[in-house]
Amino acid sequence: MPVTLDDDARRTLALFEEVTGASGVDCVRENGRLLVVVARGGMREAIGPRGQHVERFESRIGTSVRLIEAADDPEAFVANALTPAAVYNVTISENDDTVAYVEVATEDRGVAIGSGGETIEAARTLAARHFDIDDVQLV
Repeated sequence: MPVTLDDDARRTLALFEEVTGASGVDCVRENGRLLVVVARGGMREAIGPRGQHVERFESRIGTSVRLIEAADDPEAFVANALTPAAVYNVTISENDDTVAYVEVATEDRGVAIGSGGETIEAARTLAARHFDIDDVQLV
């Protein structure tokens, strides 16, 4: 499912690429932070040594940033969106709604949910944009 970027998103991704050297494929502002989907294989470059690249980018835009690595299939993408939680399995169910059911390590449920639910909400937002998934649920 192709993602449509508005002018602000295109400018933000251009700055992201300029500052980090990594390619970004999408960005969304959510709950006071920026979610950036990084092209597959580009996370190391986006983060930089000791986090310097992403920190420099955060400083330039004045907000915190969460990086998510792109993936070709929805299961891998949802797992990437919940990183650093240990995801064992992602199952996509397509009944009335398309739902990604995610099995995570018991000790990582809090990590997958995030403070105030921000991690799982980011996964829901991005899974809907990239793969038309209606919901992401932990099992």
